Amino acid sequence: MYQKQIIALAMGLLLAIGSGISSAASGSALNTILDNGKLRVGTTGDFNPMSFKDPETKEYMGHQIDAAKQLATDMGVEIEFVPTDWKTLINGIVADKYDIVMTGTSMTVGRAKAAGYTIPWGRTGYLPLSHKDKAGRFKSWEDLNKADVTIGYNLGTSFADFVKNRLPNAKRKEVESPARDWQELLAGRVDVTISSTLEAGKLSTTHEPLVIPFQVTANSLPLSFMVRQDDHVWLNFLNNWMRMKHEIGYFKDLNQQWGIQGQE
Repeated sequence: MYQKQIIALAMGLLLAIGSGISSAASGSALNTILDNGKLRVGTTGDFNPMSFKDPETKEYMGHQIDAAKQLATDMGVEIEFVPTDWKTLINGIVADKYDIVMTGTSMTVGRAKAAGYTIPWGRTGYLPLSHKDKAGRFKSWEDLNKADVTIGYNLGTSFADFVKNRLPNAKRKEVESPARDWQELLAGRVDVTISSTLEAGKLSTTHEPLVIPFQVTANSLPLSFMVRQDDHVWLNFLNNWMRMKHEIGYFKDLNQQWGIQGQE
């Protein structure tokens, strides 16, 4: 009798666990995407070469856009790019405006408190940008941490926390999207902006007055995609997809295609 009760209890637990798994899967973005046949991707369109718009066609393009299209192709669904900005990236995830953020986001503790991250596809670091006429003033990060230096950054970016914590003595100018901090640099309203290793080289090439005053990278961070924090089914699928893509060298090839250097 006792053995039969144990078996019945075990069967009940298995059924409960199975029911819980089924419920989690049915409530996941993964099932919704497959049922609707559409993947919604939040992207900023202002971060060359990650996510930006072709000036002629106004279509999204870049490293992250190609990765998003590949994800949709592998899932057998259509893709919809949903415009967002750096300040509201996480709000859009929480409000279910899109299923995933693919725009070149780095992992930070602040973001991880409110959003989920996939395993990394790469890494980044920070470099300063200045106008060539002022570049001689700056030989090190310590030269930026002074009261007579004004540093610009976009709200919602990881650069904001870096400037506040690492360069507390400098004056700060916060920039609201869709304007960009480097535009303030071109206009002469700030002395320096903080850029990523992904974007700094591109900006200094496409805008002749902008230069990287010194080549000492700070604050190495992993690069990843963001999703809902509580959707473990969707997150698990994405992590497995990324492991398979890493295994065949997809991200290595994509990095080379878009000139993304410093990746392992």
